Amino acid sequence: MGNVVTEIRSFYSIKEINEALEEEIEQYKAIAEEYSQWLGSFLRDSETMQEDKEWINKMAALKKSKPNKKTKTKKKGKPKKTLASTEWIQLKEIMLSASEQGEAEILFEAIEDINKKIEKLEKVKDSIAQMEKSGLGKDIIYVTYVCDGVPEKIVLRHKRDQEFAKKFQYIADFSVLKVT
Repeated sequence: MGNVVTEIRSFYSIKEINEALEEEIEQYKAIAEEYSQWLGSFLRDSETMQEDKEWINKMAALKKSKPNKKTKTKKKGKPKKTLASTEWIQLKEIMLSASEQGEAEILFEAIEDINKKIEKLEKVKDSIAQMEKSGLGKDIIYVTYVCDGVPEKIVLRHKRDQEFAKKFQYIADFSVLKVT
């Protein structure tokens, strides 16, 4: 929980943006794979869940869902209704469970959220590729608004403007008023 989820980042080329996006996508894919293996192992090994075959089949079917498939969006502030067991207890702003089914549910939800994030990042990457084809030039700084790890808005600034601002600041910093 120590990651900054909203930030402003400056990139000095489209290639730099693409590299950052690719790195982010690879990190999310690695985490999704790790969680998928954890969930798969959990589903195979859990004695409690073997008694509830219908629930296992639902979890296995949902686990197979691909990140490119469209999924229903979750409304913020409301607990998820799909596959929600009765084993959850509301404690102010969080839900608590002491069941193995609860653990499997949070693994599945994490995988689903990560896959949605990967899908968003892939779409942004496509948008950046289209922006690159437009030939914006090399004298551009891309001031990027990043929300929840996904670039949402980009302000295009000429590097000349930035250099001019630096020169002005430099001059202003060394101005001396002579008192007589």
